[in-house]
Amino acid sequence: MRVFVTGASGFVGSAIVNELLNAGMEVLGLVRSESSAQKLKETDANVLMGDINDPYIIQKGATSCDAVIHTAFNHDFSRYHDSCEEDRKIIEIFSDALAGTQKPLVITSAVGILRSEKAITEDDKPASSASVPRAASEEAALAAIAKGVNTYIVRLPIVHGKNDHGFIPIVIEMDKEKGQCGYIGEGLNRWPAVHREDAASLYRLIVEKQPEQKVFHPVAEEGVPFKEIAKTISKGISLPVRSLNHDEAEAHFTWFTHFAGMDGYASSEKTRNILDWKPQQIGLLEDISENYF
Repeated sequence: MRVFVTGASGFVGSAIVNELLNAGMEVLGLVRSESSAQKLKETDANVLMGDINDPYIIQKGATSCDAVIHTAFNHDFSRYHDSCEEDRKIIEIFSDALAGTQKPLVITSAVGILRSEKAITEDDKPASSASVPRAASEEAALAAIAKGVNTYIVRLPIVHGKNDHGFIPIVIEMDKEKGQCGYIGEGLNRWPAVHREDAASLYRLIVEKQPEQKVFHPVAEEGVPFKEIAKTISKGISLPVRSLNHDEAEAHFTWFTHFAGMDGYASSEKTRNILDWKPQQIGLLEDISENYF
């Protein structure tokens, strides 16, 4: 099987590339820079140079492969809404390119866009993109499914591992700047988590098995209390840990306050049962202690 992977040089995308290659698949990875292209070539993957927002590039990658895994996303939060709408358009172009085939299209969403008083499940649906911009990706995926395109949604939780540049490093840098490790209130809000290599194995299982179920959660840990994350960071950077009220949290986390207070307790029961997905890597707190300082 030949798989087109967008975001192939990214934190999650590069792990997926390695996972697919180790399973004996051929990979065509989309990258923008020569340095990323060189790193990809060193893995024995094939390289497609171009921009993810170029319709010609999207169509070329999709039509020349047997499956598509789409992980590329612009994480510039200063233009978050625009990035979400761009992702909608990208998925629509993939959908048009794959219409009339049974090639699987696997798109990436996030557990954190859903809210529930109980554990978020694969059957739960996010609110409209009018109130939750990131839901645009899932709306485009559902539209593709309605057209008969063999489309899957992977909702990522907090993804961790070596060379992470996501949420945990952001929190660490904010804590260093403020001279303390903060959590909001009692710190009982929970972050679901997965190691990037375990997440990568789920993407592989989807393109291999192509099950009837369309939404999957690569959730290894259903919900790690943010207070425990703050305490682990505190030990790593030797700064005091402290509970913050609303105003203090706004001053400490600034634009990240929404994410720091996110409670995304999530289940992966259906994912594990359908795909026999079994996480193998270390958990979030152990990973932070060993690899983030």
